[in-house]
Amino acid sequence: MSIAVEWLHELSHRHDIELPKKVVVGEGIINEIPSYLNELGLRKKTAVVITGPHVFNLVGKKVIELMEDNGYEVHYWLVESALRDTAERILIEVSEVGPKAVIGIGGGKSIDVAKYISSKLRRHFISVPTAASHDGITSPFVSLKGFEKPTSVRAITPTMIVADVSIIAKAPRRLNVAGVGDLVGKLVATKDWLLAHRLKGEYYGEYAAQLALLSAKHVLKYHEAIASSNTEGARVLVEALISSGVAMCIAGSTRPASGSEHLFSHALDVVTSKPALHGEQVGIGTIMMLYLYSDPRWKLVKKVLRKLGAPINAKELGIPSEAIVKALTIAHTIRPRYTILGENGLTWEAAERLARETGVID
Repeated sequence: MSIAVEWLHELSHRHDIELPKKVVVGEGIINEIPSYLNELGLRKKTAVVITGPHVFNLVGKKVIELMEDNGYEVHYWLVESALRDTAERILIEVSEVGPKAVIGIGGGKSIDVAKYISSKLRRHFISVPTAASHDGITSPFVSLKGFEKPTSVRAITPTMIVADVSIIAKAPRRLNVAGVGDLVGKLVATKDWLLAHRLKGEYYGEYAAQLALLSAKHVLKYHEAIASSNTEGARVLVEALISSGVAMCIAGSTRPASGSEHLFSHALDVVTSKPALHGEQVGIGTIMMLYLYSDPRWKLVKKVLRKLGAPINAKELGIPSEAIVKALTIAHTIRPRYTILGENGLTWEAAERLARETGVID
């Protein structure tokens, strides 16, 4: 099949592409949220803020006061976990308020819960990340715990993203470094997506794949800026995360951003009682899956993650070696997604060898 004919064949796949209407990245822009909301035609309307206890004191309370000073009626909820039951409970309470917009302020938990509620109520979702730990700040998918298996649920694309790099730069270093781990995973995810296309006939979007891949290459190239923990590094990181999220919007799935490296991370969540940060686990999964692909960049990823202070082995993750091996053997069962792990997964012996040869276990 010629390239042109193959491209036309790809056009037969239909999905809706919903992109954010407005993305603002800069210093001190948290103060401009009321005016940004006005631009969306939400002036002096009821709004809901979803945030965590710590972020509420750090940023949330200030945003609420700014909105109230500008004529908004604001209700807020504090969340400490991204559990499905928690989201459903808050959904019932929020529905009684009848907001025009739901604003998620914080990290993964708050943004995922707010995004889920926005989707169910069909209201504007405003994403206000205070750390750059994952690409869910832009994507139309949420990861809530409480389902039978770890999974990403289709929700809603943020109407607007407000990323104040002066706040993100001050986030715990560990959170932002985890964002790098999430991003380098795109090196594997795009390979897995193309593999599924070639072997299983799955839809593959070249543009979405390249956009996600660019996000990974960008943080590898500018990792020293990220290591500085200043606003310049925060901008590099958050823009790459936004780009990855947009790639998922374009693809209509998590495929360009989530492959076998994410399956490994989700499997670790299943087999360990106290898993590490998602991005930390994805980073280690990326090292091993690139090795499976015979891609020499596994060494580069390992080197960059080490320079940033990210964990690169089981001991640094605080996870037993046996958990790494167990996760590798069950990763293919997490969701029906074809990857380098195949349909039958890795044997215990193969998984142990993989982990040892990449230095993930001793």
